[in-house]
Amino acid sequence: MHQLAKFIYFKVLGWKLVGTFPNVDKCVVIVIPHTHWLDFFLGLLVRKVVNQEINYIGKKSLFKPPFGWFFRWTGGAPVDRSKNSNTVDSVVQIFNERQVFRFALAPEGTRKKVQELRTGFYHIAKKAQVPIVMVAFDFGKKEVKIAEPFLPSDHQENDFNRIREFYKGVKGKVPEYSF
Repeated sequence: MHQLAKFIYFKVLGWKLVGTFPNVDKCVVIVIPHTHWLDFFLGLLVRKVVNQEINYIGKKSLFKPPFGWFFRWTGGAPVDRSKNSNTVDSVVQIFNERQVFRFALAPEGTRKKVQELRTGFYHIAKKAQVPIVMVAFDFGKKEVKIAEPFLPSDHQENDFNRIREFYKGVKGKVPEYSF
């Protein structure tokens, strides 16, 4: 699967990979920008190219038949996203229960244009004491860019400035929705 993914990604689609995915068992992977439903499938392809298990969460109803097997097979983990549950704490619990969990999400929280990122990913990384790995899906340059991991500090504003700087100029599939 790894070789097939590389062939499709590099030769058929003509994309580049900038950086390498870090050799860490646990991390929060933030993928920006998220402007189109195809981002999910690009993410599935990239995880095979970098040859790493990368996970995501979904509402637990998705993990029931008939399609639950697909979401588990692609790295999904079910969480209760009802009003009475705390998603940050639920994901931190998954980090505590597993030996390997690389949690990917789009911190924009939508595929539309946003001015500010949601902060849940940051609180998850802090509570779980895991690094953040920034990944950019740049459709303008046809490249996926991966940054070195960093541990969130006690200065959230500085960390978010670092994040904004990494994603500056990155264009999503729908450029006008890019962060």
